[in-house]
Amino acid sequence: MVNDGDAWLRQDEDQKMAIIRKAFQMFDITKSGFIDTLKIATILTSMGQPYDKNELERLIKENDPEDTGKVNIDGFSKIAGPFLEEDDAESTHQELKEAFRLYDREGNGYITTSTLKEILAALDDKLSSADLDGIIAEIDTDGSQTVDFDEFMEMMTGD
Repeated sequence: MVNDGDAWLRQDEDQKMAIIRKAFQMFDITKSGFIDTLKIATILTSMGQPYDKNELERLIKENDPEDTGKVNIDGFSKIAGPFLEEDDAESTHQELKEAFRLYDREGNGYITTSTLKEILAALDDKLSSADLDGIIAEIDTDGSQTVDFDEFMEMMTGD
């Protein structure tokens, strides 16, 4: 018989992996199965996750021993996983709401897709305009040229 604590633990781990997978997919623009290790700090910051720079560097070296500058989803999970706070859903929601608020500079309740495009371009200068348009099309599911909090939340958590 499985006790309820084990079920909650598995659910938390599943949610954590869904968040990690979604973040990885957002930054694996070329769908190569790899992301640049230089972007991991940016990814953690965009997720509202605090991290220790020295610990992050140690984990990157551990998971990219040949110093290729790239990691796959397993490596990313081993690097980012320890920094993801063991929060409940409400706490995660609040952190994402705060991150959204930072991008919603005018306080309109949405981010324009052009603003989101600028943010993504700044995060990865190798993205072509077509790559950025593809990302925006996936995120702006209702075609409104804006990303509201629900779309942002879905983008960040995969829920």
